[in-house]
Amino acid sequence: MTSATDNSLSAASVNATAEEARAVAEAARETEWNRPSFAKGLYLGSFDLSLIHPWPEAKAEDVERGEDFMAKLEALCRTMSGRVIERDAKIPDEYLKGLAELGVFGMKIPREYGGLGLSLVYYGRALALVGSVHPSLGALISAHQSIGVPEPVKVFGTDEQKREYLPRCAAGAITAFLLTEPDVGSDPARMGATAVLSDDGESYVLDGVKLWTTNGVIAELVVVMARVPEHTDPDGTTHKGGISAFVVEMDSPGITVENRNTFMGLRGIENGVTRFHQVRVPAANRLGREGQGLKIALTTLNTGRLSIPGLCVAAGKWSLKIAREWSNARTQWGRPVGQHEAVSKKIAFIAATTFALEAVFELSAEMADAGARDIRIEAALAKLWSTELSCRIADELVQIRGGRGFETADSLEARGERAVAAEQLLRDLRINRIFEGSSEIMKLLIAREAVDAHLAAAGDLASLDASLQDKAKAAVGASGFYARWLPKLVAGAGMDPRSYSDFGRLGKQLRFVERSSRRLARQTFYGMGRWQAKLEHKQAFLGRIVDIGAELFAMAACCSRAENLLHTRPEHAAAAFELAEAYCEQARVRVDECFDQLWRNTDDADRDFSRKVLAGDYAWLEAGILDQSEGTGPWIADASPGPSAKESLHRKYR
Repeated sequence: MTSATDNSLSAASVNATAEEARAVAEAARETEWNRPSFAKGLYLGSFDLSLIHPWPEAKAEDVERGEDFMAKLEALCRTMSGRVIERDAKIPDEYLKGLAELGVFGMKIPREYGGLGLSLVYYGRALALVGSVHPSLGALISAHQSIGVPEPVKVFGTDEQKREYLPRCAAGAITAFLLTEPDVGSDPARMGATAVLSDDGESYVLDGVKLWTTNGVIAELVVVMARVPEHTDPDGTTHKGGISAFVVEMDSPGITVENRNTFMGLRGIENGVTRFHQVRVPAANRLGREGQGLKIALTTLNTGRLSIPGLCVAAGKWSLKIAREWSNARTQWGRPVGQHEAVSKKIAFIAATTFALEAVFELSAEMADAGARDIRIEAALAKLWSTELSCRIADELVQIRGGRGFETADSLEARGERAVAAEQLLRDLRINRIFEGSSEIMKLLIAREAVDAHLAAAGDLASLDASLQDKAKAAVGASGFYARWLPKLVAGAGMDPRSYSDFGRLGKQLRFVERSSRRLARQTFYGMGRWQAKLEHKQAFLGRIVDIGAELFAMAACCSRAENLLHTRPEHAAAAFELAEAYCEQARVRVDECFDQLWRNTDDADRDFSRKVLAGDYAWLEAGILDQSEGTGPWIADASPGPSAKESLHRKYR
């Protein structure tokens, strides 16, 4: 393949139409539902509590090995200083060595390949513990284990690939996942990186630039997503190519880490810009088939997304501890600040939401470990909801701490006070609403799954391009589906005051969830009927639909968790029920607000108003300030393929 072919392919991908982008995304979706999904049922008005309760039980062996590892990990973490990482903006090599020797980089890798083979529950708990030292440690391990080389190789790799790469990863070969490009984020149809098959079919030649390569600065191995052009074998067989996944050795000639990026938070993260110029990658290093790369990426993320909720649990727990201790120590107007209602409301939110954060993560992880449920929506909801709520927790903690919340830990310590890094927590958590799919993209992904049944039933009714005749035929087919489905949404267990009585005081919360699930399904149907094919553009409406489902999932998880603790930790049962009830009561207010805003909002006016803003109609409002960023560079850096003019910043840590 010539460079001209590469350039034309790159140009075509950059100019991908909306239809082409949608087609690429749809082709990568996992469309079959071979196992039941609790969260999917919530959006369809089917509240099947049996899918999450009784609480999934872990194997005794997994618990024993997990607890033993956690004890060792805690001992190691006590020798580390998050303050050192924060000040130096770097994780010391000795920390990486200690983590490697303990087996942290192989927590999810099967024991037969030298890993620890821990469950997702203990993997998440380990991330929470490590992340409480410094979130950059959690990001490092998560990027390696959840989306780096180990997971896609474990799921999609050949036996040879597993034997070659998994033991290395378990022993401490840090890895990274390279998908994003300077002008390509959540729209892979525009991907510019290419992998061209050599004439002898033995290797691919990789060209392109990848941005925000977490771990890329120190990684030994990376998974790279690149577009393979259509090509023809000597025997005339044509291959469509497409986005494909490759395991690449970072010491290969032609790879340059051009920049180590720095951010408002996660100051120890090894994140960079990586350029590939004529990098030869053995064909044996391709994961799966040509064109399967995006599906590999999305499948890996289904459970990989649970790593961030685990880290959010740690943030909630630390915030609760600091808020409680500080609000008892600080006195204003004759009383501890925690006894003033303005502050007590914030403390109540932090405590209840922390319980919910742990319930949502642990439930999702336990279900993933059990393998009997399809948790792709649960994992996505957990990521979306946990990142949004934990950021609010951090913001409330800073507010409770007042001026001290805005002050750095070093400054507090320098003047003789406890070094509480509340402002750092706020900075570090903010990226989680963007990592591994921004909240806006996550809502669209979840909404697509939530309305899937409607789209399937509607057929051409949901197509902008269908003719009136086709729409008429589709309407006949859809009427049969809705005739069977809609009557089920009229009444349910949530209307019977005796339902869920075995949950005691939490029974009324589950009845609310059941009623709201049916109401949510009805509202989705109304939206489908009103906008049909245009529903996909009503992103604010769909976002509220998703938010309601997320709160209902969290409420159900809290109730199941409390009931589980009644039997497993009876000494905490009463407190658990109080925490669950507090969260549910707070969530009910948010759910009602979202339902109200489905139809009472300024969405249409805001859309039209925004278009005028973008057109410059109000540019005069920007007068009177200086924009210090002007002249510093283009909005998006040039990512044209070619050799690098910079010295590589890639460094070895062992």
